[in-house]
Amino acid sequence: MGPISRLQELLLVVILIIVVSGRSNNVEAQNTEVAQDTKALCSISLASFLPPPYGAMENVICRPLWNSNFLLRYSQTKDNVVTIVASTLYTSGWVGIGFSRNGKMINSSSMVGWITPEGKARIRQYLLEGFKPSQVKHDKGELPLTTTPPLVVLQGATIYLAFQLKFPMRLRAQPIILAFAHRYPHHLRLTNHDDKTTINFDFSTGASYSVSVSPSGIMKTKKTHGVLGIMGWGVFSPIGAIFARYLRHRSRGGGDALWFYLHVSAQFIGFILGLAGVVMGLRLYSRMHAHVPAHRGIGIFLLLISILQVLAFFLRPHEDSKHRKYWNLYHSWVGRIALFFGALNIVLGIHYAEAGDEWRIGYGFLLGSTLLACIILETLLRMKKKLNNPALGRPDFPMNSMDH
Repeated sequence: MGPISRLQELLLVVILIIVVSGRSNNVEAQNTEVAQDTKALCSISLASFLPPPYGAMENVICRPLWNSNFLLRYSQTKDNVVTIVASTLYTSGWVGIGFSRNGKMINSSSMVGWITPEGKARIRQYLLEGFKPSQVKHDKGELPLTTTPPLVVLQGATIYLAFQLKFPMRLRAQPIILAFAHRYPHHLRLTNHDDKTTINFDFSTGASYSVSVSPSGIMKTKKTHGVLGIMGWGVFSPIGAIFARYLRHRSRGGGDALWFYLHVSAQFIGFILGLAGVVMGLRLYSRMHAHVPAHRGIGIFLLLISILQVLAFFLRPHEDSKHRKYWNLYHSWVGRIALFFGALNIVLGIHYAEAGDEWRIGYGFLLGSTLLACIILETLLRMKKKLNNPALGRPDFPMNSMDH
């Protein structure tokens, strides 16, 4: 290696060091700016606009929770009474802070507050029984509220949600769900949230040690999961089955195995896409913990029979083997079952995800086109069989057996 090459390597290392050090300096500067903003927000006195006990908390702890402007102020007494004031920037809609047993939205209880367009303050407890708006029940929940009335106050551009809880023991690590929406509730029924996150917050130390993935990332994962499932089970797998069913009869007698390679290629691509869809689904479940047992169970079932189909491909008997006809029956019928449950699971996935009309119309058109193509090809195939073998069109037994 010559001196020029060594000099180039040295210059490359220097450039990398400069880039890395510049990024680290930017990160440090951002962290310092966030800390200064948090300190300024936490220094705001609540006593001027919040009545006791919210405006006069002792030993108050103030911590940023989300997006550097969603703050949590709280104090905890020896009697396990926790006074909470959550604040964030506000323009319209509602803001909520929820408590969950396991970090999931299902069966969590939340305090939700908003200021109506008429300027009236509203705060309610909600129980999240499901993901649909109709399953979010107002004036229900498991939060141990004290007799101190909860409050919601708009001070400048910041909204404050204040409430007090009493627990049987000291509150320590607790999953907290934060969410907001820009649309107002309709007759106390919450509109869909625009964004949310989950934080594991330790009330004994004031530290947050885990933050969930943002809904924007979850939405991208949802779409990726859906696209992979539709492409794998709604496009390539049906096309592979069509190749095997209708092109095989065209190539018989000529020794042309084009249908076989097309069938294997399409099914292999469908298997890979379906497998990737299952992986994305499991990843999505680990983030959302959505309660969709039917969709999840069918997905795992499809993965298992897909693996069996791949193994059967490598273990298929020779064409002259007496076991080949049984293998053909197994392979074809398991394939049909897989295609049926694949289509069913796509429909269930679109339903559970509450996807838009474009997903329903798009897959409906795809499924309808596939079924129509199969009907036409099957009709042509049966007509061709009758023309090639007229005996197939005649019964093998007398139609009027009684007279005979």
